[in-house]
Amino acid sequence: MDHPIVYDITRLATRVFNATPNGIDRVDMALARYFLNQREAPGDGMLFLGPLGYRVIKRAGAIDAIDAIHNHFGEDDDPEQDASYQQVKHWLQQGAGEHALASRISSPSRRFAGKAISWMARHGAPLRNSPARSLPPHARYINVSQYPLAIDGAFAWQAARPDVKMVFFIHDMLPLQTPEYFRAGEFAAHQRRLRNVARHGAGAIVSTQAVKEALQKHIAKLGRGDLPILVAPLPVAPIFLRDEAPDNELSAEPFFVQCGTLEPRKNHLMILHIWRELVTRHGSAAPKLILVGARGWENENIIDLLERCAPLRHHVLEVSGLATPSVKRLMKAARAVLMPSFAEGYGLPLAEALALGTPAIASDIPVFREIAGDHCTSLSPIDGEGWMRAIELAAQQRSRPFGAGSSGDASAVPDRFFRAIDEFVNSL
Repeated sequence: MDHPIVYDITRLATRVFNATPNGIDRVDMALARYFLNQREAPGDGMLFLGPLGYRVIKRAGAIDAIDAIHNHFGEDDDPEQDASYQQVKHWLQQGAGEHALASRISSPSRRFAGKAISWMARHGAPLRNSPARSLPPHARYINVSQYPLAIDGAFAWQAARPDVKMVFFIHDMLPLQTPEYFRAGEFAAHQRRLRNVARHGAGAIVSTQAVKEALQKHIAKLGRGDLPILVAPLPVAPIFLRDEAPDNELSAEPFFVQCGTLEPRKNHLMILHIWRELVTRHGSAAPKLILVGARGWENENIIDLLERCAPLRHHVLEVSGLATPSVKRLMKAARAVLMPSFAEGYGLPLAEALALGTPAIASDIPVFREIAGDHCTSLSPIDGEGWMRAIELAAQQRSRPFGAGSSGDASAVPDRFFRAIDEFVNSL
């Protein structure tokens, strides 16, 4: 029997104030759309936690909200109409001196903020109706974003509804494993998240066996060694599985792409030092590097190099606000996608590169080995000389050593991912 699904869209609704989605946003969006549009069990609905508490959102209102966020993120935008993408192409082809691009226009966020209030007013249950009163019998609550897991008492209503089974997606254990790469309060926040999983969770979902093993070890210490945990490798967005012609105007340009927030864990600093050396060695013939991602935290040294290192100015481009179709075109035309991270919970850019058939050079860490196996070049994240040699070799090659979809897990069919989660949730 399919139980009613109650999907928490709290974090997703707040992401309209970002120009483009990050990895967790994409997973959250994909599952929200699946449970709203492809699965229609009686009683399915959404929850939204606002300043006055939880609201239960009916299907029609939730679909309006999710579609608006999808459109705001530009997930269906045509790269030919994407001004930032056209600027990137110009920079690659003309060698323009600008090395930073403005974020996408933020006015859709402001328009949506007003719309969000209206759809909650139209489609939300009355404020006095708490989840304990409003949720259908034997519902399954799904939280993919890890918010508001760090808030003590956020799920106190479950005490009155033990028939509601709660399932949480834990994306990684990194704040506990490598706290030096996170904001100061994140270690304690992640501890609270896991305590709430132990207290309220009927099951958990992770994306890799490595994360499962780390979660099992920690959750057992909290008295929940019996917690069912599903390993569901993240699928790439369907656009990465569509066979489309490459942008021929970029095919002759030797360039590389690194995707991810600019913060120390992603190891941008090593890559930028490598690029300075590449420019010293090869001058104007050195390949170019496109950094796709917003600026994060504790990244002063990275920003100093981007803004003040003269040799990088004509060879490294920092760009944020690119819609997914534009990112796909860049990745497909790149000589390789770089993933030099010290630690990751998954690594969607690596999976996307493999699905496109684009070579990838990645850190030799357990999660990446699990995603890509032998289908990428693996190097220690502290082997600067090895990375430089691999980049120089890739810059000279135009053929693809690996075919599209060469890793089964990396290019997993989205429907398989959705079905696995649906079956797991209903089995609890």
